[in-house]
Amino acid sequence: MNDLIATKLKALKLSGISKTFDIRNDEAIKENLSYVEFFELLLNDETSNRIANARAKKMHNAKFPNHKTIEEYNFNYQPNLNKKEIYNLATCEFIRNKENIAFIGPSGTGKTHLSIAIGINAISQGYSVLFTTVNQMLEELYMSRADNSYMKKINKYVNPDLLILDELGLKKLSQNNIDDFYEIISKRYENGSIIVTSNKKFDEWGKIFYDPVLATAILDRFIHHCNFVVIDGESYRMKQRQEKLNGL
Repeated sequence: MNDLIATKLKALKLSGISKTFDIRNDEAIKENLSYVEFFELLLNDETSNRIANARAKKMHNAKFPNHKTIEEYNFNYQPNLNKKEIYNLATCEFIRNKENIAFIGPSGTGKTHLSIAIGINAISQGYSVLFTTVNQMLEELYMSRADNSYMKKINKYVNPDLLILDELGLKKLSQNNIDDFYEIISKRYENGSIIVTSNKKFDEWGKIFYDPVLATAILDRFIHHCNFVVIDGESYRMKQRQEKLNGL
């Protein structure tokens, strides 16, 4: 590839072709490919490169705290968990249907792991995802009022195809918090999917929210199209720690 071609490919932002041009050119010569076949190879490389770049960008924007997959989840530690149901949710059909998921169970049972794994599957299918803790989201929305970026931050949490809200119930919400939480839930209602993880049983969720009227409105919208997954097992982290102690 000469400098002129390289410059034009860069100007046209055809980095996928630029990366493989020399290899494809050698291949075309050796295999005696037609111009059309050579061009088709370059187009396929460009398409593959753009798909990979888009996925990488979505993974970056998702803000996952770590990388987890369904295959890495140890179902042996949670024998009461319906494995088939989890794999069905991992198909992301719930996103196409604008449904929600609630993972409920004690700390250390893998709620966050499963939410991240499903989020990663969603990205592989072309969906946009954002992961955050409930407290982090609400703190950011509260702070945004000071610099007039409130609506921009609201859109940040409303626009993704899937919003993952981790650790609901870790702290009781204030009046300001509950207003913002309602804003997110109401705007996403039947427009985008949400995954919530919580160590509180569902019948305790009402106590998390400061305002009983808004609490009812939030819960009504969230549970209308929701898949509840209750994990009753023991903490995976505690089991690992105990096994280490037993080995000393």
